[in-house]
Amino acid sequence: MIFGEVPLEDALGAILAHSTHAGDLKLKKGHVLTENDIERLGAADVTHVIAARLQESDVEENEAAARLTAALRWFGVRAGPAMTGRVNCYAETAGLFTVDADLINAINAVDPSVTIATLKAFDRVAHRQMVATIKIIPFAVASSVIDRITELAAGRTAFEVHGFAGSRIGLIQTTLPSVKTSVLDKTRRVIETRIAANHGVMTSELRPPHARKPLAEAIRELQKSNDFVVVFGASAVVDQDDIVPAAIKEAGGAIHHIGMPVDPGNLLILGELDGKPVVGAPGCARSPKENGFDWVLDRLMTNLPVTRADIVGMGVGGLLMEIPSRPQPRDPRPATARANVAIALLAAGQSTRMMGANKLLATFDNVPLIRRSALTAIEAGGRPVIAVLGHMAEQCSASLDGLNVVIALNKHYASGLASSLQTAISNVPASAAGVMMLLADMPALSAIDLQMMIRRFQDSGGQSVVRATFEGKRGNPVILPRVIFDEVFTLSGDVGARHLIESGDIPVIDVELGDAAALDVDTPDMLHRAGGTIAEPIQ
Repeated sequence: MIFGEVPLEDALGAILAHSTHAGDLKLKKGHVLTENDIERLGAADVTHVIAARLQESDVEENEAAARLTAALRWFGVRAGPAMTGRVNCYAETAGLFTVDADLINAINAVDPSVTIATLKAFDRVAHRQMVATIKIIPFAVASSVIDRITELAAGRTAFEVHGFAGSRIGLIQTTLPSVKTSVLDKTRRVIETRIAANHGVMTSELRPPHARKPLAEAIRELQKSNDFVVVFGASAVVDQDDIVPAAIKEAGGAIHHIGMPVDPGNLLILGELDGKPVVGAPGCARSPKENGFDWVLDRLMTNLPVTRADIVGMGVGGLLMEIPSRPQPRDPRPATARANVAIALLAAGQSTRMMGANKLLATFDNVPLIRRSALTAIEAGGRPVIAVLGHMAEQCSASLDGLNVVIALNKHYASGLASSLQTAISNVPASAAGVMMLLADMPALSAIDLQMMIRRFQDSGGQSVVRATFEGKRGNPVILPRVIFDEVFTLSGDVGARHLIESGDIPVIDVELGDAAALDVDTPDMLHRAGGTIAEPIQ
């Protein structure tokens, strides 16, 4: 590929390196120059352009990305179309992602013009979540580079998504007089939730005494009708001959490993009976917070084998977040504060149904609607409040003068709602666990409404979508947890996050807000009925 300044008369078929404006002609970066383009550029007194010209051995970026995609083997993954040299790959089902890291590293070492980025091995993924992206960085790449990568990839699986298999799981909890029934009941609920999240079912539960023989009998009973068995001992295991491992052996099973280098989760037992796993769960798995048991459960529920070598290899990255309720916490610092939530005030739209007026500049009690909505978001405790502006951005920004808001300009606002969601997320600080998407034209919402939704999000641990409803019907606003942020960048056009929310892979908490969740002001009549007055734009 030849790159540099090209005389206009030699630029036919060249690829523009930068967006070029000449008179009323606007050409985007990556545009292939035609005879008409050259004629119009010449008429505008343009004599040279910065461009790339392909050589015979070069492969154009989209073709190169498509060829590289075809050369890779994967399972449980769907590739999108090649656009601007990029192919995004998405999970076809919810499950666990695995990757041949050596192959990906080898491909990335072939030439800096070709890159593949993926999730980490054994990351839990949702249906349609992006798991990898293939990118050709320049406008073209030498065909020899693609040929070399094709050779490297031959016969190897680059990555795959192992779908949750609908596992049937039996639960056993041993009992002692000192263990309250309420603790056992809570543990059952926590485990049922974990299993349901992985598209499985907890078939039954037994509560034998905390003794070797009755526990062994319970293990044999549940093992017959389940894919595997989970055992919670009434007391922590302290030796390989303690009650739980001894009972697994008494039942005719084997112990593969006791303990794991994941904290919390150290006291896990990995056993087997007649080819089916028997897992002695650590006490921390009674809590819904992530721990080493989750890592093992996820793998087993996708039919991935878990061996002793797998367990001992979990130490790097195995230091997980603290559980404040532990009787002897590893780090006695105060518990972390409740999750921050950013509030994105979506105010980039063109008010197309307002007959020329901008509804966000209409006044309610002499206050512009956009300012009124921003004040509500500030009072609700948005950290921070992000105003996404586009259409009439200067006037809207003037209406926000003096307020503690972050201004985020959506240059592509005319393309639709998706670009505003993406602009908002791009401006959410790392300190925020989620972002509330708040339409700026909903005058009936109060700070109390927004605070109620934020509290529900915080109570869920910052891992759920929280959605406003009106008489049980979907409304606005909605809080998106950080885990779903990457998926928002797969959206395009005038599309919101509805299908991401309703994919079933992220828990959704509905909060009934009544009329306020449905009242927006898209037309002059709706605005007047809501108590607003159309105003002239701020100059």
